[in-house]
Amino acid sequence: MSTMRVPRRRTVSSRPAPSGRGAGDSERTPRAFWFDPRFAIGIALVVGSVLGVVAVVSAAESSVFVYAARSSLSLGDRVHASDFDARSVRLGSLGGKYLVDGDIPRTGFVVTRAVSAGELIPVSAVGDVLGSAVASIVVSVRGELARSIGDGSVVDLWCAKETEDSVFGPPSVLVASATVVRVITAEGVIADRSEQSVELLVPRTKTAAVLEAIANAAALSLVPSSIPVRG
Repeated sequence: MSTMRVPRRRTVSSRPAPSGRGAGDSERTPRAFWFDPRFAIGIALVVGSVLGVVAVVSAAESSVFVYAARSSLSLGDRVHASDFDARSVRLGSLGGKYLVDGDIPRTGFVVTRAVSAGELIPVSAVGDVLGSAVASIVVSVRGELARSIGDGSVVDLWCAKETEDSVFGPPSVLVASATVVRVITAEGVIADRSEQSVELLVPRTKTAAVLEAIANAAALSLVPSSIPVRG
């Protein structure tokens, strides 16, 4: 008697095929970006330090042309650009204390203190040529000034000396064609409005006479040398 074999039915599993990752890996979340403020501060300090060093080195390496005395200079010497040698030096923050290229006018300067040969010319060692011919003096004049008197005006300084009888004698011109530098405005509540202070440029030959008049309390007045067309 023969027996019949019944084929076995294959069952298909419903479980997914393993993908090579564990269950824990599929549930892992992406890592958040980490930032430490101290890191940014450190970078900023490094960048700032580098920029500061670059700025200091650049300033130190920048050179300017400064004038040096070609020969020894004495007090009162009148000098021009041809009397100096231009030298390229690094002065840094001291550049404003010395004569540099372009500082010397065509009229030149007057030496106000001795300078050795080869020495860099300090600004304090020279003065305006005009200063050798005129002096700046502040005078007090009585009463109001003429309307045309202002900065740059040319005026005559009149003087009336006080006599023994405590009266003033006839006035006379003390300085002709003096230049007004500025009119000094009186300030303060108790300022004396009866006098005006004016800074004048007067010839040096007249300096002693003007100072004498001021010391003796002479009456001083300013009279315009010319009347302007307008103003």
